[in-house]
Amino acid sequence: MLRTLGAALAAALTLTGWAASSGVVRSPATTTVTPAAAATPTPTPTFACPPALPVTGQVTDATASSLTITYWMVLSPPCGYDPPLVVSLFTSREDATAWRDPVAEAVTGPERQGKVTVTGLAPDTDYWFRFSDTHGTRDPYVIGGPARTSGTCSATATIDASWGGGFVATVTVRNDGTEPTPGWLVSWRWSGDERIQSVWGGVAEGAGQDAAVRNASWNGTLRPGGSTTFGMLVAAGATPGTITPKCGR
Repeated sequence: MLRTLGAALAAALTLTGWAASSGVVRSPATTTVTPAAAATPTPTPTFACPPALPVTGQVTDATASSLTITYWMVLSPPCGYDPPLVVSLFTSREDATAWRDPVAEAVTGPERQGKVTVTGLAPDTDYWFRFSDTHGTRDPYVIGGPARTSGTCSATATIDASWGGGFVATVTVRNDGTEPTPGWLVSWRWSGDERIQSVWGGVAEGAGQDAAVRNASWNGTLRPGGSTTFGMLVAAGATPGTITPKCGR
């Protein structure tokens, strides 16, 4: 019995030594996992703004010291603006192009379409306008103008009498400003073959269809709200329906 157990033990040791010396190592079975292919991301579409100006405007009224600009906010962000807008005025196109030295500004109301009046301007002066928002974002497109403020005086004309070869007219000149006028110049453009024959209360200037009358030596200074008149005899093949004079200096 002891001889049989010893033989079995020797055989087991012989087999164990042979397996170790042969370098064979047995390990548990393993499972290879192949990772799934990553999903291809969907590209985000690029937003394109429509081919339209985001804001536009035009001068719709002028006085000796103000300009009124009617505006339209055509597009909203990100392609446009939300109200309010800032309207900046410049005294040259070069300054407006460079956003340099604005001379006056005004802020619009909450409407997307409306009017804004810029005050404190000089009479008989050209201005250019640009838009920006209240956060400082400047519109790169619109440079409006030139828009001219009116003079400190105005003029109206009436035709007093007419006949086959001409007519007589009276022009009233008024000081609309807050300071006395140092002088005035009334000008207009004839519609046909009209020619001034004589003037009283003023001095005729201009040539051809471009007519003008300057103040006489005694009626150039007008107090605020004051007025004066001059008359003229005009030769014409036909009497015009109206004369639309403009007063300046």
